[in-house]
Amino acid sequence: MKIIADSRIPDVAEAFSSCGEVLLCNGRDLDRRLLSDADALLIRSVTTADANLLKDTPVRFVATATSGTDHVDVDYLNEAGIGFADAAGSNAQAVVEYVLSSLFVLASQYDFNLTDKTVGIIGCGNVGSRLQEMLRLLDVNCLINDPPLRDQTGDSRYLELEALCEADIISLHVPLTTTGMYPTRYLIDRQFLSRMKPDAVIVNTARGGVINENDLKAYLAANSNASAVFDVWENEPDIDQELLSAAVIGTPHIAGYSMDGKIRATKMIYDRFCKFFSCEKQWNPVYQYMDAGLHSLKISDEVDDHEALQFAVLSHYDVRSDAAALRRLLELDPGEQEFYFDELRNNYPVRSEFASMEICIDRERTELAARFRKLGFRVRED
Repeated sequence: MKIIADSRIPDVAEAFSSCGEVLLCNGRDLDRRLLSDADALLIRSVTTADANLLKDTPVRFVATATSGTDHVDVDYLNEAGIGFADAAGSNAQAVVEYVLSSLFVLASQYDFNLTDKTVGIIGCGNVGSRLQEMLRLLDVNCLINDPPLRDQTGDSRYLELEALCEADIISLHVPLTTTGMYPTRYLIDRQFLSRMKPDAVIVNTARGGVINENDLKAYLAANSNASAVFDVWENEPDIDQELLSAAVIGTPHIAGYSMDGKIRATKMIYDRFCKFFSCEKQWNPVYQYMDAGLHSLKISDEVDDHEALQFAVLSHYDVRSDAAALRRLLELDPGEQEFYFDELRNNYPVRSEFASMEICIDRERTELAARFRKLGFRVRED
């Protein structure tokens, strides 16, 4: 069996080598020629898997090591009888940690308390539902919108999109779709933005194209107290430099780039591959990097619960380092910018999730200890 795989999928050769010959390639350079004798294709979001790539090839199985699938023509795969797997939910914790870091950075920069804000969450799947749970632990009020879930459950908690215009912060967690009852392309446009508060914060870790970037630039220009946190962009890696300049935080599509999430994604597509081809599972990931990077943080008895939570989140992961790295793109020559964007992603440093940090706390602060555990941290009560 011959397997073509994006070389940037962690441990992909180690995982799949027992199943067949693994040929690694650059995901952006992958073409039909490479698939002329391939049985399976393993990709990331930089590769579009559709008829243009797959027609008249022997590929029988396609998997993407990503949560989003807008780069995959799933309808074509079904019509062609090609098996398909994704890694939905693999990076949910990482994205939530990114959002929390961003909100705490803004709270520090603009001197507000997150508990005084209302967060509107658009999309309550793997990421959005987890974000709502985490924000509830932080005593933050949330408004939620998810029309498919509302239709499925009849739950009145899922509000109309217009109701979320009242929120102080909007966080997007929807797939990019152009068809169906609830298409999400340009879901956030001039009409929606015109009803938002003039000092609102909008966070996009979903997909470029969910927000009309030209409309958002106009909103930010007209409302000097408004803020944008952007991790995903239209036309990546050729991103809108004006929007990058206007964003308080702009990062190169790395919100979900924890090593935990990446390995989890590889494991998910490996399991589906083995099931599809009836292969015996021989690979189990070893999370040695987590234990090697385990570090402790002492919480002072003098800080209140909110300060302790903010301190721990930002001590673990401060999004400003990633934002500073991308902002240097603005200083580069045009011919170097796309390459630089991709290199930031391809050479992203190891980032672990909250579970790699042990919180040391007074044993009498039981409620705070419980919050830390529910957020995902390890806790030692002294």
